Amino acid sequence: MRLSYDPRHNIAYIRFQGKSKEVESVKISDELIVDIAPDGTVYGIELLNANEQLQKEDRGQISIINEATGELVAVPLSISNA
Repeated sequence: MRLSYDPRHNIAYIRFQGKSKEVESVKISDELIVDIAPDGTVYGIELLNANEQLQKEDRGQISIINEATGELVAVPLSISNA
């Protein structure tokens, strides 16, 4: 999985796997687009207005939690308002 951010357009993309030619982009809302293959596999999630969406609750951090062990790792985001 990979999270990328484009400050020029304020767009974040969470990629689960490499994009296929057959992926369809489905607009869920004005700020959320999901790339899905015909078999239902989710390839990625695009967040428009990413600054607002990514910094709401976690104060600019991504929290990665192992639900089996309870281990938590917080990774700070370096998102500017460019």
